[in-house]
Amino acid sequence: MTDQKDIVLLEKLGDMKSRFFEEIGKTVIGQHEVLNHILIALLCKGHTLIVGVPGLAKTLIIKSMAELLDMNFNRIQFTPDLMPSDITGTEVIDEAKSTGKRSFRFFKGPIFSNIILADEINRTPPKTQSALLEAMQEQHVTTAGKSYQLDKPFFVLATQNPIEQEGTYPLPEAQLDRFMFNLLIDYPDREDEISIVKKTTSILDSGSKKIISKKEILEFQELVLRVPMADNVVEFAVDLVASTRPGKQAKKFVNDLIEWGAGPRATQSLILGAKAHAIMNGNPSVNIDDVKKMVYPVLRHRVIASYSAEADNITVDEILAKLVSNG
Repeated sequence: MTDQKDIVLLEKLGDMKSRFFEEIGKTVIGQHEVLNHILIALLCKGHTLIVGVPGLAKTLIIKSMAELLDMNFNRIQFTPDLMPSDITGTEVIDEAKSTGKRSFRFFKGPIFSNIILADEINRTPPKTQSALLEAMQEQHVTTAGKSYQLDKPFFVLATQNPIEQEGTYPLPEAQLDRFMFNLLIDYPDREDEISIVKKTTSILDSGSKKIISKKEILEFQELVLRVPMADNVVEFAVDLVASTRPGKQAKKFVNDLIEWGAGPRATQSLILGAKAHAIMNGNPSVNIDDVKKMVYPVLRHRVIASYSAEADNITVDEILAKLVSNG
């Protein structure tokens, strides 16, 4: 990265990151790694699935982040009776007062926003899930033969609860692949929990202010694409993703523990995530460590463990750790 404008943008990004964590720390305690990954996904034009048990501030994190970004924000609460048109919008008959002529008019749904919180996405039927996931992939909504472009930037943050499976509709693997990251939110440590209890049981300071504009986000997204990458780093990412695929050339533990490996979209996400991770840490180019940092959020929902792995209580994260250490 030698262009002077890019160097200025790199410094601007570092300043933005510092202000972001300073401001969001007023409402969200801890969860630094999750917040960092959400920022990376935003810079990569990717979408994020956040998984965690109730009460771990999944929704709060997303709402607090939206307050800091000078962009439109909509929350969609997914329920069993939610229809696709409740998300994308619907056509209604509109009558002109002057002429009395009737015509169909499209009323945009909540999907027409910059940041979408898809809360409890696994509580709605597949037909409605597909409407959201199609919009995520295509960046537009089609209804009655007309196509409506979504606003840019367009960023979906979906949440789901891993412990309640009754009355839910798990996302199929092909649809999970639309999410760049799968982030797991764990319980806070003792010190963070003490801070959370003190903060939430006293008078709250809700003085968050907008610190990042829509124009700046678009500039940072373009900057990510211009970050240079050495061939050996690209080859490392490609080989790492390929090593998750069972087959004749795969290692024995891969054939034993993995049913299905990750596809090329995982490699693309790994590369983009590594680029964003590098510049967010002030580095003008990408190294192998940046790629390794992205392995878990990118691959944990794209690698399917075998029956024997599940029987032995071996998680996908443990399999990925073994792949990285053997790589």
